Formats: sequence, structure tokens, C-alpha cells
Amino acid sequence: MTEEKKVLRRKALARWLKESILRLGPTFIKAGQQFSTRVDILAQEYVDQLSELQDQVPPFPSETAVSIVEQEIGAHVDDIFDWFDLEPIAAASLGQVHRAKLKGQEVVIKVQRPGLKELFDIDLKNLRVIAEYLQKVDPKSDGAKRDWVAIYDECASVLYQEIDYMKEATNAELFARNFKDMDYVKVPRIYWEYTTPQILTMEYVPGIKINKIQALDQLGVDRKRLGRYAVESYLEQILSHGFFHADPHPGNIAVDDVNGGRLIFYDFGMMGSISSNIREGLLEAFYGIYEKDPDKVLQAMIQMGVLVPTGDMTAVRRTAQFFLNSFEERLAAQRKEREVATTELGFKKPLTKAEKIEKKKQRLAEIGEDLLAIAADQPFRFPATFTFVVRSFSVLDGIGKGLDPRFDITEIAKPYALELLRFREAGVEVVLKDFRKRWDRQSRAFYNLFRQVDRVEKLAETIERLEQGDLKLRVRTLESERAFQRVAAVQKTVGSAVAAGSLINLATILYLNSIRVPAVAAYVICAFFSFQVLLGIIKVKKLDQRERLITGTA
Repeated sequence: MTEEKKVLRRKALARWLKESILRLGPTFIKAGQQFSTRVDILAQEYVDQLSELQDQVPPFPSETAVSIVEQEIGAHVDDIFDWFDLEPIAAASLGQVHRAKLKGQEVVIKVQRPGLKELFDIDLKNLRVIAEYLQKVDPKSDGAKRDWVAIYDECASVLYQEIDYMKEATNAELFARNFKDMDYVKVPRIYWEYTTPQILTMEYVPGIKINKIQALDQLGVDRKRLGRYAVESYLEQILSHGFFHADPHPGNIAVDDVNGGRLIFYDFGMMGSISSNIREGLLEAFYGIYEKDPDKVLQAMIQMGVLVPTGDMTAVRRTAQFFLNSFEERLAAQRKEREVATTELGFKKPLTKAEKIEKKKQRLAEIGEDLLAIAADQPFRFPATFTFVVRSFSVLDGIGKGLDPRFDITEIAKPYALELLRFREAGVEVVLKDFRKRWDRQSRAFYNLFRQVDRVEKLAETIERLEQGDLKLRVRTLESERAFQRVAAVQKTVGSAVAAGSLINLATILYLNSIRVPAVAAYVICAFFSFQVLLGIIKVKKLDQRERLITGTA
């Protein structure tokens, strides 16, 4: 197949995907918007089609929109506005937007689609069934124990809040207050007297969608700086405010040329909140990374509920230490690169495919044993609160890579985090916290001074019990565990092969003797065991491949 035919086929499939999502309704349009920024995952043809889900969803009739506005405000449109544009300027999954003039000021009126709650009730009921199924079948082989039902509940809660425009107006005002001192963020002003649960009236602030690269270049703004602004604004929302925009697709972020390029945020229906203990945990994690202290990082993860302490945390600690060392080496390499070439902060030269594979092999060879131990113990959790945090940064990463292929979200976050840490180091809170830690340490030392005799006696008792055989030590050998796992897979495969061979012989003999029904039954059971043999062979090959990766012989 030629490249032109491949492109045409992708375009046709992308159109079919977009039309299917539109038919499925608002809930699935939201999912499509999530992937519309992933230029690094999807082909451009899919991105182009899914991008239309951001603000080019087919609108509902303008007469219906006017009727909703008049019903909600309780007056005729001509009596309220100087003029009202019947043609919507944008239509999204939950509503559409009309321009108007109110007392000499240009405004936009966001009108909710009729019957949204009923649609949500049906779609979310089906999605809950999927979440419950994932809860049962998720193998959790990456060491993280996800609560799919809790994630669903979080998503459902946020979606139901999104169809209350009074709540959205409150969110917009809080968001604006949080960024009142930052000149690179703009939030439209709310007109409360013309806002109800189904219509939202706000200031008209035009801009160019953040993924319209050619239009941004014509506007004359710095795309690299816009990428940094987007990431820094989210770090500010999450770490400082604890209140963040949970739906940052390009239809909700625009750019104008004020102050050399300013981010305009729209649509504050889907917002996320982070509790103070999680924010404190994130800051402590940053602080641990800054000090290259794996124990501090792990303690912060425990505080956030991401990590549950298990009996043996050695593998987790060694893995954390490895990644801290890798992070430091990466920063050193980037500093060296900046010395020999002029590079922009936050942007790096992408690795080739061969370099990525080699890097993965090296990483697995160094910490493969520990990763397997982590996968077996499953000490990690995925709190539902993090669902929208991860989603937001995933979308931002896609936007950033669209603005510049060398975009690196971790490099942009580093100077912001360091500035935040320096601010913390100078604060009274840190001094008091350090004093409390020192006081607690001295108190424990004073307490332990009088407990040493008891502890020595207890240690002697433990040693005596070991000598008598009352206590047993369990030594975990990961190499043996993997070997036993392979042996078990081979034994199961051989057993299935023997059963399949016996059954096919039996079935053939029965068939030749015209005993048809038992023969067919034997053939069916033989097919089942043959399928088990195939699965067993694939599993053994995967185990061998994993062993080669871990030992660095792949």
C-alpha cells in the first residue's frame, strides 16, 4: 500500500471515528476531546478530526437556544440585549455560545443543550458497568492498584457539576481571583444578573485557539513561551491554589497578543480540587527530589495516599533512588548540552527510536528485579483525585508538543519547583516544622535512653527463639520465583498438549467408528486444550523475553 493510500485510509477512518463519537453523545465527545491533543500518539489525520469535537460539534436549533434564554431570564431577547446573534460562534458537547450586546458591552451567552441530565444518566450507567468490569480484570502488573469504581465516581461527580452554570460562574470568579496578579492569564468577567443554571453570560474575549500554529505565528507570539506559560499556570493551580481547570483542551484555551501573548481560559464547568494534605505531599516530594532523598520522596507518597507501606520497602526505595540518580544525570546532560549549543529552556532534542529502546534496556537491566518485586507487592495506589490531574497534564503535554516538538514538560516544571522550594525554605512555616522535627527527635532519644535495657532483653529473647526454631525467616529470591513461574507455565502447557493429543486420537477413533456425537464433543474439547497450548507458548515466550530484558541480554 502506497503512502498516499495510507493517508486516505486514515482520513476515512478518522471521519468515521468522529461521526461515531458524535452519535454516541456528550459523554463520549468528552473522551474524544481528551485525545484530540495527542499529536505524539495519534496520526495527524485523527488529531484533525477529533479537534473538531472541541468547538465544532453540530449545534442545536437557534430557536431552541432563544427559547431557553427567554425562559431562564423571564423576558424577551430583544428586551434584554441590544442585539443577539442567532448563529452560534461555537458549539461544544454540553452547549453552544452566541454573541450579543448587553448595555453597550459585547458579551457571549452559553446556552446548555436540552435534556443533558437524562443523557448523562444513561451514559454514566453504562460506563459504571465498564468500571466495575475493569476493577475485576485489571491485572495491575505495573505495581499500581487502581480503584476504577472510585475513578468513575470522581468523573461522574465532576460531569454532573459541569451542567450547573451557576457553579461554573462561581468557579470562573474563583479562578480569576487566583490569577489576578498574573498578567499572562485572562478570565472572562461574569454577568451574574443574566446567569442561571442553564445559561451563562460572560465578557466577550476573542482569541486564537492554542493549537492553531499558523495563526499564532501570524499573531507574532512566542510559541515556546506559551508552552511554558501553560505548564507554569497549571503548576500554580495545583501546588499553590489546590483548584485547577480539569478540561484544558485547545477549545478551552485561547491566545491573544496582549502583553506579548496571553492565555485566555474558557469553560470552568469541569474543575478539580486537591486537598491540603495532597498539596503538602506534592511539595514534600519536590523537596525530596531537590535534596535527592528517596526516603523523603517515599514519605511524601505515603502522605498523598499513592504509596501503601508494605512489609518490605527495600525494592521501592532502591527504585526511587535509581530514578533520582537518573533525574540528576539527565539534568547534568542537559546542562552540558546547553554549554555547547544554544537551546531554549524547556525544549530538548528528541531521542531516536533506537536510542529509546537502548535506554529502556539499560533501565530494566539496572532495576528490573526491583520493578518485579513492586509489581508483585502492588504497594502503589491511584487515588481518584489524581484522575483529572493526570488528564490535565496529559492534554498539556499534547498541546506543548504541538507548539514545539522539543517540548519537555519536566524541564519546564523544574525551575518553577525550585523557585517554590526556595520560597518555602525562607518561610516561617519551614522553620517551625524543622523545630518540631528536631524536638520530636530529641524526645524520642530521651525516651529511648530508658528503654535500652528492655530492648536488649527483647533482642536476646528473639535470638533465643530463633535458635529454638520458634521463629522462621523467609528469604525472598526473585530469580527462583521467576524460574518457578516459568516451570509452572511450561507444565501447564505440556499438560494441555498431552490432553489435546489424547483427545484428537480419541475423537478420530470415535469418528471412524461412526460414533459421531461423542467424536464432535471430543474435537471441541481438543480445540479448547489446543488454544490453551497456544496461550501457554505465548506466555513462556513473554517470560523469557522479560528475563532477557531484566538481565540485560536482550
